[in-house]
Amino acid sequence: MIGAVAVGLTLSACATTGTDRLAEKDPLEGFNRGVWAVNRGADKIIVKPVTQVYRAVAPKPARDGVRNFFANVGEPFSFINNVLQGKVDRAVRNLGRFLVNSTAGIGGLFDQASRAGIKPAPEDFGQTLAIWGANGGPYLMLPLLGPSTLRDGVGTGIAQFTDPYRVCLSECGLPHGVPLAMTATQIISVRDGLIETGADNFLESSLDPYAAARSAYLQRRRAEILNQEGDDAAAEAAAAADAEANPIGAEAGSAADADAGIPDAGAAAPADPAGPATQSEPAAKPSDPATSGPSGQPN
Repeated sequence: MIGAVAVGLTLSACATTGTDRLAEKDPLEGFNRGVWAVNRGADKIIVKPVTQVYRAVAPKPARDGVRNFFANVGEPFSFINNVLQGKVDRAVRNLGRFLVNSTAGIGGLFDQASRAGIKPAPEDFGQTLAIWGANGGPYLMLPLLGPSTLRDGVGTGIAQFTDPYRVCLSECGLPHGVPLAMTATQIISVRDGLIETGADNFLESSLDPYAAARSAYLQRRRAEILNQEGDDAAAEAAAAADAEANPIGAEAGSAADADAGIPDAGAAAPADPAGPATQSEPAAKPSDPATSGPSGQPN
């Protein structure tokens, strides 16, 4: 019920697609900085150390395979959102990538679709709400999930009950402990991607990591809503920062602060410090849930 009310309030403030003027003003900054500090602490104490062990014991090809797998299970939800947005060509790409990678890619471990020229077309419900005219609302730092806005937070909540992958984790009768293990693995995979892209260094070199992550997240979301995938270095940098802050998301994102908490789905560049799953390109929408933000899918 609360989610429905939030959607109504967000839609009532609709203006230009993806507008985030209120988010840039950050009226909830005091609260957000408090959550940001908690997320950074969680990342420093738990997520980052575990990820470093993961990097030490798992060779890069194996880590890439895990990242590809989570990107692949996010394709069905991207397909749904592209259909809802009327982007038939992108929806066809989602379907093609899922079929190719699930078969020739051995369950999604190998990205054969990209090799075949089928480019990623990630979408999440927050982007769908934006295309439908919903204003971003205030910037919001979510506990563990990382950077978001009122609109994207609502989208993340709805994704938990509508993303086929998330639904299957809870409803497919998987052995006890498997859903939790899958979510934890996704977070670690996203955090690994953030380390590789240098997002940690970006945050450490920023005079105000919180403000840098916020700016990076909003830039990345703007680029995602407009489907400006990898148009410029700035967009990629923002994606990396958000991935570091919102690792779950997800994708299944997408996706903030590598040093800020639990990471999310993909990463793209060391310049975006800003969120389990989300939503972002398969490898760039990650975020650090502790700093930013499963399926979507980081501070």
